Amino acid sequence: MIKNKKTKWIVRILLLVGTTVSMFFVPWILVKAWILPLPDTVQEQVDEAIGHGFDGMIVYVDEAGKPPTFYTGGWKDRENKVPADPNSLFKIASISKLYTAVAITKMVKENRLSLDETLADYLPELKGRIENAEKITLKMMVQHRSGIPNFTDNPAFWENEQENGKDALDFALDLPASFEPDKGYEYSNTNYLLLRRIMDDVLGYNHHEYIKEKILIPLELKNTFFSITEVDLDDVMSGYYVGHDEDFKANEYGMLATAEDVGIFLRALNDGSVFDEGEQEIYPYEYNHGGLVIGYQSLAEYHKDIDAVVVQFINTTDFNGYEWNLSEITINRIVKIIRKKN
Repeated sequence: MIKNKKTKWIVRILLLVGTTVSMFFVPWILVKAWILPLPDTVQEQVDEAIGHGFDGMIVYVDEAGKPPTFYTGGWKDRENKVPADPNSLFKIASISKLYTAVAITKMVKENRLSLDETLADYLPELKGRIENAEKITLKMMVQHRSGIPNFTDNPAFWENEQENGKDALDFALDLPASFEPDKGYEYSNTNYLLLRRIMDDVLGYNHHEYIKEKILIPLELKNTFFSITEVDLDDVMSGYYVGHDEDFKANEYGMLATAEDVGIFLRALNDGSVFDEGEQEIYPYEYNHGGLVIGYQSLAEYHKDIDAVVVQFINTTDFNGYEWNLSEITINRIVKIIRKKN
């Protein structure tokens, strides 16, 4: 307890100064986006978000018992002034991990894989190159509990990211583990890079074909692709990085899909219809996910209390993560609007 009155006032002044300094360094756009009165409609919220500085935005909402609805704002192509199109293909980045996890689940049910076997069991050449390879199970990798370093955290990877992506594993080899297997959690893209390699080896062909056969075709997802090389660039939403004029649309970042396709998949994942008998009990991963690559950020969420799927695509990213924070604020407000209506 502070008994001296003078000391009390000094502490109060320091606390006030500290709070003022903290608020000074919080981007006011985030504060503004958070405290603004909640609009009445999702479209008004999308328009408001565009006003905060996003280049373009697509929102897909699937409420049970109602037809899916689409909302757009801003540009599909800023340079050519093409308005955002709800049917545009978008680079979904790490949302693709959900598709991988479902495919792994199906391979486990088919006895092609075991979640309890180790990285060294499947890729023995990595013993000594990845610490604890003989102790890390596939389940730990799926759940990001392996301790394997994230190759995208290696600064050298970003010196030529598009070229280095072809040999991404090299940027995680021979590094110390982040923690002992199953003794912590750290999101690592290396886990899924290795899991996909294991799938290819076990299947004897590209795991993309397996995902098509087991997930995309049964769900009739005709607008989901694995590479920019499979699509017409004119169908892809442009992607922008704050402070740069460049359009990152042509860059290779893996899976692309429409918001509707992602929404259909996410509902099937959450209601269990993507699984065959006995598979859902095996499934070891998450049921919602986000994705982030240069120029593209996405969030795909299912909210059980309102039985609604919300997919949000935004084609603007930045270095410090403020745009990601702003996107999270935006989707939270969209969900509040839907919840309020219900």
